[in-house]
Amino acid sequence: MRTRAALLVLIAVSLGAQQSNIDDFFRDFTAEWVRANPNLATSGRYFTGEEQGRLERQLTPQTSAYRRSRIQLAKQGLAGLSKFDRSKLSDTQRISADLMQWQLDTVVREEPYLDYTFPLEQMNGVNVNLIETLTVRHPLANEKDAVNYVAALGQASARMEEAIAESRRLAAKNFIPPKFILNATIKQMQGFIDPAPAQSPFVAIFAQKMEAAKVPESRRDALRKEAENIVATQVYPAWKKAIATLETQLPHSTDDAGLWRLKGGADAYAYFLRRYTTTNLTPEQIHEVGLREVDRIEKEMDAIFRRLGRTEGSVNERAEKLKQDLAYPKTEDGRTAMMADADGILRDAEKRSAALFDKTPKSPVVVQPFPRFREANAAANYNSPAPDGSRPGVIQIPLRPEMMTRFALRSLVYHEGVPGHHFQIALQVENKELPRFRQIGAFGGISALVEGWGLYAERLTAESGWYDGDPEGQLGQLYDSLWRARRLVVDTGIHAKHWTRQQSIDYGIEASEVERYVVFPGQACSYMIGQLKLVELREKARQALGDKFSLREYHDVVLDTGTVPLEILERQVDAYIASAQKRGR
Repeated sequence: MRTRAALLVLIAVSLGAQQSNIDDFFRDFTAEWVRANPNLATSGRYFTGEEQGRLERQLTPQTSAYRRSRIQLAKQGLAGLSKFDRSKLSDTQRISADLMQWQLDTVVREEPYLDYTFPLEQMNGVNVNLIETLTVRHPLANEKDAVNYVAALGQASARMEEAIAESRRLAAKNFIPPKFILNATIKQMQGFIDPAPAQSPFVAIFAQKMEAAKVPESRRDALRKEAENIVATQVYPAWKKAIATLETQLPHSTDDAGLWRLKGGADAYAYFLRRYTTTNLTPEQIHEVGLREVDRIEKEMDAIFRRLGRTEGSVNERAEKLKQDLAYPKTEDGRTAMMADADGILRDAEKRSAALFDKTPKSPVVVQPFPRFREANAAANYNSPAPDGSRPGVIQIPLRPEMMTRFALRSLVYHEGVPGHHFQIALQVENKELPRFRQIGAFGGISALVEGWGLYAERLTAESGWYDGDPEGQLGQLYDSLWRARRLVVDTGIHAKHWTRQQSIDYGIEASEVERYVVFPGQACSYMIGQLKLVELREKARQALGDKFSLREYHDVVLDTGTVPLEILERQVDAYIASAQKRGR
């Protein structure tokens, strides 16, 4: 990769006065941003030819120096962006400029808080992201891709060494994960290295993809053996070294969970809340919203439970009993049946959505289980399709015992897939009118809108009669909404109110989820805050337009606007209302 000095020279040139068109600025700055992040360039196949191939043979550095170089680059981008008069831009250009400014400013604002995220942890650590980068997001459509994959795999141990060094640096400052996070991460990493190298996801999934890509059998065998050797001689030893590093931190760790325990933790938490909710709500305000929503949803669930004759115990206890009653067998047949049902729900949702949406993605979406070593800690997620069509949208579901139930399975598929994340994210990837940085989310996601839309999609299906005749399914939908409301209470409880892990579990959140909030502060608050804003804006439009209100049009506005902070979305909805009112005169 280019040196930092050379990179800044290139940026200075690209931001020069001779650049008169903001679309050129978007293109040039985004290219430099992506060029310096091989993982991002690879997942979206941003470039072409040898430049793209070179990047696909690399993995993004995992050092604090690299993260600080991104901050410096973001500052350069903000300086360039300030040269354009936004009053002279088109609507799409202005939204894009406002979005880029918000995102780059968020990158810069993180500088004082870089040490408040841990390089090795069970949810988003390098130990997880390296695997997802290579097994889920690395393209593999031909022999050349397979060769590039093996080259990138050869860098995995170096990236892990960087994470180990970062973990040790933080531990020297007494920035150590809680004891239960260390134990969960060690257990997960040990599970990753327990199988023989040939059964590692780095090798097994690679072999499957090569076969699907019709790589010649002789080359497949040679490349698979090369990958297996890298795992045996480089990857597994690096993982063992990381495990040993975390084990040395255990005697110095405690079970205190929240950011409050770290010097400057309150300011760090305020930053993360703003980043993930795109609001200036305080922890206390978010906590109170959560308590209010929990009370409302529990009353609605209680009424349905009573209609079903389920009157014994708390709402949580009755939900747990229903979850057990609707469980799949904890067998291979049960796993297969659950994934088949999830696929059936997904295909049915695609048909039902025609009544609610004018626009749907061209990209297909599939559902698959997480690799087994990740089941204990992973949360269901969605990975966007590749812009070039080489990869579909992918929903991943962790098939751990408590997840293997029909209870809320529909809601999960609606959230992660259709009409949730797949509709919003895939449509954005496919929208050629947007600058590429918006299509691929080059500067990061906006969790309040992405996750807010996913939760809105869950609620929309219930409002639209998809659960008619299925009260158990409706209880699953409401329970998922209750879970997101409880997140507001628990996330703020952990990080601002000194809640313990057990206190959070007792409030109704499963252990793996509580552990997620501990290492991912603020993100869990984005779902309900975003959904409430989407509902608020929809009802604002409905009230203003009366019988001229169109739900399809409202969805068009939200999906066409794309992933933006909530304040920008509100501005666009207000503009839609004003335009629709003029049309109706």
